[in-house]
Amino acid sequence: MTTLMQNPQVKAWYSAARPRTLTATYVPLGMAAAIALEDGRFNGLHFVLALIGALFLQVGANLVNEYFDFKRGADELKVAGQGMTIKNKVLEPNQVLAGAIVTVLMGVAIGLFLLFRTGPLLFWIGLGGVLVVVTYTAGPFPLAYNGLGEAAVGIFMGPAMVLGGYFVTAEQFDWTPVLAAIPISLTVAAILHANNMRDLEADRAVNKRTLAVLLGRERGKVEYLVLVAGGYIALVVLVLLRVMPPTTLAALVTLPEAWRLIRIFRTEEDPAKLHPAQGRTAKLHGQFGLLIVIGWLVWLGLTALL
Repeated sequence: MTTLMQNPQVKAWYSAARPRTLTATYVPLGMAAAIALEDGRFNGLHFVLALIGALFLQVGANLVNEYFDFKRGADELKVAGQGMTIKNKVLEPNQVLAGAIVTVLMGVAIGLFLLFRTGPLLFWIGLGGVLVVVTYTAGPFPLAYNGLGEAAVGIFMGPAMVLGGYFVTAEQFDWTPVLAAIPISLTVAAILHANNMRDLEADRAVNKRTLAVLLGRERGKVEYLVLVAGGYIALVVLVLLRVMPPTTLAALVTLPEAWRLIRIFRTEEDPAKLHPAQGRTAKLHGQFGLLIVIGWLVWLGLTALL
């Protein structure tokens, strides 16, 4: 495996896939599985297929983003960031576009199979997800270029994905996945906002109107605080409302790192210094979500014993 990863082409595709962002798929699907297990309606095959299909779509979204950011000149002034394999002349634009098409089609194919095995709700969730993948940086009104990136990612990598994962796994509708997804919806949006805060000046120079650009640096710092802190507040509220079990509060152990990141984004403006903090935001989302899932599973184990 180590030898394989040393291959320049493999390393290039690995970078273009932006693996550290993939927690945005693992976490909501893990939560969907925990809720389905609690309801005694867990379908293992459907869960594995949903996870693979969602990963294909997210990698596809990352490749679409890579291609159209390059085409629109959004990478031109960036000095740090994930991917940028086209700018760095590691992959050709047509290679990245082909990779995007293949991965999106693979995700759609798996989605269609699950659609025929479950029900029509998945069609609307899947259609919304594919539209976000395609229109995030492409089309006449790209979401990321018009201040809608965080909203799109927060909705579809949060409530929509948890509900979709739950629906194909449990084969029924329930509001619990929608509500339980709110904390991870906020923290996944924080990953994107951290990325946009790092790239604020480069994006402004090429008229990429991210929410960070529209709000400006100071209000953008407030948004980062709201998204990160909001995830923890939502978790506590949902536990108090008994939507989530008390053991999911294990995720609060990540609060010190959350506070450190809030301080970095409040005081730093240098993209080179914000770049590792963006990666740490993705890692925080992964740890925060994973601990919620583990806490949920521990609760299921405890209730089974008692």
